[in-house]
Amino acid sequence: MNTDYLIKALAADTMQPAMKFAYVWAGAVVLAIAVAVVVFFATLGLRPDFVAAVQTPRFLFKFVVTIALAAGAFIPARVLSRPDGRWRKAMPLLLVAPILLAVAVVVELSVLPSGLWASRMIGKNSMVCLTYIPLIGIGPLAIFLAVLRYEAPVQQTLAGAVCGLFAGAIAATLYAAQCTDDSPLFVATWYSIAIAGLALVGAISANVVARW
Repeated sequence: MNTDYLIKALAADTMQPAMKFAYVWAGAVVLAIAVAVVVFFATLGLRPDFVAAVQTPRFLFKFVVTIALAAGAFIPARVLSRPDGRWRKAMPLLLVAPILLAVAVVVELSVLPSGLWASRMIGKNSMVCLTYIPLIGIGPLAIFLAVLRYEAPVQQTLAGAVCGLFAGAIAATLYAAQCTDDSPLFVATWYSIAIAGLALVGAISANVVARW
């Protein structure tokens, strides 16, 4: 056999699993977003003043945080889903969204009178938030758990938790378009609790569905 041909064949063999892995995750993300969008518009839809709200910085910042979390969770979720993944290097990406939110909370506390802190944190839609972020995110989480089962991760609990964060971030991004509580204090409290709930479900479920 020609040496050059053999080298190319071996290279192709090593590339195929990586390409297949990328396609699996790409398909999972597209499907997860589609499922979340369908659930969101079937149950909630956009807030009535959406066009006006887009012009306000607090409303837009909610998307900065949730999209940063989604982007930051995607790579660790991918890496953790592989048995040979070097996940430790990817984990710092999860810190971007909390840091942004912490800065926003400090700014919010500095510009708001202290008498308004509690009301802005509690908001008007805390129970709606705690209900619909998990409801919108459970479908995407199930899809990501199916990927974990397919890929067989070593760190099942951690992989499931990160997939829960990813699913929660997708759900929170959509929910933010309906939520009328725009204060970073509200986001830091109730969005975080709702997303953490999905992370917990993901961590527990991954130990069952992704064990090998």
